[in-house]
Amino acid sequence: MSPVTKRAARGEQGAGTVLAVAMIGFVVTVTVGTSGAVGVVAGHRRAQSAADLSSLAGATMLQAGGDACQRARVIAGRNGAELQRCQVDGFEVIVVVARSVRLPGLPMELRARARAGPVQNQAEPVPPCQGSSWCGPDSRSSRL
Repeated sequence: MSPVTKRAARGEQGAGTVLAVAMIGFVVTVTVGTSGAVGVVAGHRRAQSAADLSSLAGATMLQAGGDACQRARVIAGRNGAELQRCQVDGFEVIVVVARSVRLPGLPMELRARARAGPVQNQAEPVPPCQGSSWCGPDSRSSRL
């Protein structure tokens, strides 16, 4: 082996180690970023669940004649969120809740909004199988 070949072979020693360290760093960075994103999504889902449950509890309490916002505050607290806003509009209850999420080095406050109340259906109810093709041709004649 000539001296030039020995120097070239020695110059490439450790290149695989550098590449492996770089790949490990990339994988760790992607893992930390992904876990942060998953944490935010999971935290928002929990905040939305707390808002949904709070508004439903408030609407139920409102129909029973009680304090809707107080009930919504209790339910939000039981679900790990804080009631930030509660508005009663007729028989509807609109709430905004916030939930804190702790990510590595970055605490976040996630908000969610929900509305609950009676269904406002102004259209006349359609009896079963009238005006729909899925009932089949025999369904109308059998009811006559």
